[in-house]
Amino acid sequence: MTRTVHCRKYKQELPGLDRPPYPGPKGEDIYQNVSKQAWDEWQAHQTMLINERRLNMMNAEDRKFLQGEMDKFLSGEEYALAEGYVQPKE
Repeated sequence: MTRTVHCRKYKQELPGLDRPPYPGPKGEDIYQNVSKQAWDEWQAHQTMLINERRLNMMNAEDRKFLQGEMDKFLSGEEYALAEGYVQPKE
């Protein structure tokens, strides 16, 4: 049986992650409050931000920026897009 969580981003019960995405309280919070769908979407968006904004994960400021954007994305707040990016129409 699939584990469900009340997703912070989508405000509904959805399938949850199989395990925390990384160690510590932040990983546990995501595990308890973020759906697999929202996490998968964040992973794709994170990759786009890293590539399009040429973020360097060795740079503490770039990691801090990405962490802040993850918090916004997963909370359903307005978040950064890649420059010139246009969301696809559904």
